[in-house]
Amino acid sequence: MRSREELERIEDQTLAPYAMRSSQTLGREYPDDEHPYRTAFQKDRDRIIHTTAFRRLEYKTQVFINYEGDYYRTRLTHTLEAAQIGRTIARTLGLNEDLTEAITLAHDLGHTPFGHSGEEVLNELMADHGGFNHNEQTLRIVTELEHRYPDFPGLNLTWEVREGIVKHETDYDYADASAYRPEWQPTLEAQVVNYCDEIAYSTHDLDDGLRSGILSFEQMMDSDVALWHEAYGLVNEPWSELTRHRVIRKLINLLVTDLIQQTHKNLVENNIRSVQDVREFGRPLVSMSPEMREKSRQLKRFLFKNMYRHYRVVRMSAKSQRILRDLFNAYILDPAQLPEEVQQRIGPVPLHRVVADYIAGMTDRYALQEWDRLFDPWTRP
Repeated sequence: MRSREELERIEDQTLAPYAMRSSQTLGREYPDDEHPYRTAFQKDRDRIIHTTAFRRLEYKTQVFINYEGDYYRTRLTHTLEAAQIGRTIARTLGLNEDLTEAITLAHDLGHTPFGHSGEEVLNELMADHGGFNHNEQTLRIVTELEHRYPDFPGLNLTWEVREGIVKHETDYDYADASAYRPEWQPTLEAQVVNYCDEIAYSTHDLDDGLRSGILSFEQMMDSDVALWHEAYGLVNEPWSELTRHRVIRKLINLLVTDLIQQTHKNLVENNIRSVQDVREFGRPLVSMSPEMREKSRQLKRFLFKNMYRHYRVVRMSAKSQRILRDLFNAYILDPAQLPEEVQQRIGPVPLHRVVADYIAGMTDRYALQEWDRLFDPWTRP
């Protein structure tokens, strides 16, 4: 039977010199006994999975609202796909898989209902009260809002997982990391999460677009999306549902393989030999090659124009923003409409932040039901 100490020794023996060891964590904010047979990062991962916020991701929008179909991605399935990609990258590069997985599983906990359109409207409504950012909201969830332990608020995660959450950056993500050594680059494990998130959403959003009929095979073949043509060329068979699955797998493999090879090249060429070398390097070391990065941007530009701005998606985004705006204004105008346990937070926490926390925690389904309860006279409160 392997104890935590034995697992930590295995990490020392098997991980690359620039990988983050669980035994070298900067620790937790509150005193907390470590587990006899789980490392600190394993414990963090397990705590994240058991949160209410994690379960709610099942009914939070990726692109399509949950009721539009049973086969489209949700925030939960996106998170699981990103975590699988992250583990592959981490294992190949000799990084700490548990740390990579913990950060990935947490990275979208703070998302609002209705995806990025929900975040945009909540940020607008909170403009005079500190704004709203889902990365910062994720940190609030794991440090304050989840109540599961008698001795501390939140989950009391290790410093490295919290740092990875707040320093998570993609084309759609940013946050204020001033409390987490902003002069430091995040661990390589956290840097991997930035890319496995992008790879997951670009490829599975394309898959969902094709499945839904918003995008078509003919449209893709007529496009200038180099990654599509490269992936389809590896399959090169008549179009079918099975072909679609095969092409998406090829796309993921092209992106992941390039990322692994370019990152390894970066580490070797810059003589990176320790976590501190990573911290002090001055820029991220995990990256795609310049050619693949441009191909990835090309794919994302195509998706933005042809899928995210498709009238069906735009209509639902506009509708969802009206719903969240109505809920927010109703609660601010009369906080007595909030559940009692939510009202009890007002005072120590400003009213606008309490309302933002409450709305951000809603699933798509709950937000729609709550709107009916507040505004439909035929729905029971």
